[in-house]
Amino acid sequence: MATEDKNRATAAALLPLVGGAANVGSIAHCMTRLRLGLHDRSLVDDEALKALPAVMGVVEDDTYQIVLGPGAVARVTPEFERLVEEERAAAPADATAPASGELADRGAAIKAQQKARNATPFKLFLRRIANIFVPLIPALIGCGIIAGLNGLLVNLGLLPSVTPALAAMASGFMALIAVFVGYNTAKEFGGTPILGGAVAAIIVFPGVADIDAFGQTLSPGQGGVLGALGAAVLAVYVEKWCRRWVPEALDVLVTPTLTVLISGLVTIFGLMYVAGEVSSAIGTFADWLLSTGGAGAGFVLGGLFLPLVMLGLHQALIPIHTTLIEQQGYTVLLPILAMAGAGQVGAAAAVYLRLPRNESIRRTVRSALPAGLLGVGEPLIYGVSLPLGRPFVTACVGGAFGGAFVGLFNQLGDAVGSTAIGPSGWALFPLLDGNRGLGTTVAVYAGGLVAGYIAGFVATYFFGFSKSLLEEFNVSQEPAPSTVAASGSRTTGTGGSDRPGDSGDPGDSGAKEPAEV
Repeated sequence: MATEDKNRATAAALLPLVGGAANVGSIAHCMTRLRLGLHDRSLVDDEALKALPAVMGVVEDDTYQIVLGPGAVARVTPEFERLVEEERAAAPADATAPASGELADRGAAIKAQQKARNATPFKLFLRRIANIFVPLIPALIGCGIIAGLNGLLVNLGLLPSVTPALAAMASGFMALIAVFVGYNTAKEFGGTPILGGAVAAIIVFPGVADIDAFGQTLSPGQGGVLGALGAAVLAVYVEKWCRRWVPEALDVLVTPTLTVLISGLVTIFGLMYVAGEVSSAIGTFADWLLSTGGAGAGFVLGGLFLPLVMLGLHQALIPIHTTLIEQQGYTVLLPILAMAGAGQVGAAAAVYLRLPRNESIRRTVRSALPAGLLGVGEPLIYGVSLPLGRPFVTACVGGAFGGAFVGLFNQLGDAVGSTAIGPSGWALFPLLDGNRGLGTTVAVYAGGLVAGYIAGFVATYFFGFSKSLLEEFNVSQEPAPSTVAASGSRTTGTGGSDRPGDSGDPGDSGAKEPAEV
């Protein structure tokens, strides 16, 4: 009961600071953020929001995103929704209030200005990709942890009567992930979700093993999530074409039939083969990249991941991660990208020591560091390193060295992977898997984190501050954290997550998802 009261109190504190229930148009959440569609952005009190103990930061994109952290956001969001409904139900009509149309118009104008900064065709495409895959992350995490537990029990020879059940729990979702991808794809592209799922289900149907295409027999699951993505997009376009030309009296019969028939035939006799070849090429290239140039590749990937996040380009990696997990059981890229978070942690520790007089920033570091160790990086990025400038660059250096460490062991034959996308930092330990046993895999990943911490700390301590920067910030300035955080959020304009696999948002991933490393 105490936990419920705390979550409701947090929601009650948030609501008036975003303009009240009348200003809230939509409510959603991802793994760490409460995402609000607001009618009038000017009604939000940013500084008061950031000052709330439960708020780790705010990020502005198409939606207004309040960072609450993993676990907390899933509990606060339902309470926030209840409060919005209660306030709307209790609110009397107010003749002096602006008309809803006028309020919506003002909000639309503000939102249009925000969209203009991020609405390039490529970013919009990546946003859609994230909207398709991000809702799948909780299931990937849960099934991945169960798979790891099952593997541990099998290796130890414990509970042999239980491990088959655990294997079924861990593998059931992955066996049907194409269906979920098809469903979300159709929903995202404006089609009927269940038709997208129905067409994608063809890919995993065992009966396709009786079909020959391009001179070879198809295999159930061939093409995987990429094939499901293409099949569902095709189904959406076929459905929309049918809606335009099929008479209304026949629509309920003809449209779904033609959608499944046409899309299904193209999927079986084209997309499954093509997507299968592309999926195989992705797996082959990832293995080749890390086996031949692991240290160098890890250095580049670990060092550039945060800039990719700030540009919103990391979303392109989500289907690649998912394809690798589907093919090999784990993605070897995510543990390397997770080193970006280690660099952030090391940089933040150096900032703490280099600014002994600025209790405001030091307090931000103290409160944000535990979350950073667990893979939630928004507070450190938007409240510390990015606004200071140089420490963000030196944090990337830390990530590069951590990535090089993990990449080197991949090059030596010790593949280190993750069975799910989403978590990073210490939170990734339960999801680790590899080809040399759990002990070796854990040791390599932990070594990478330590390398990232040390490199990020050393680079920031010695090269992260110019003389003028120290003079400006190494003084007592109580307002610094909120001011700095506000600056960091607005300059990025990404609204994204820097979690290596999390676009952060089922609906607004144009940038980032977060900075969650």
